[in-house]
Amino acid sequence: MFQITNKCVKCGACESECPNDAIVEEKTQFNIDQKKCVKCGNCIAECPNVAIVEK
Repeated sequence: MFQITNKCVKCGACESECPNDAIVEEKTQFNIDQKKCVKCGNCIAECPNVAIVEK
């Protein structure tokens, strides 16, 4: 399971890399819809702030 931490600055880099549209924009940061996430890791590789972690 991947999770976006509070290091997220809403740059949007991860959102455009998700093949399943599992990353959703919320008020203060992006979050991952776990039902849509296929754990490909594209978002982790793209995040410039290292805000996405694997739990």
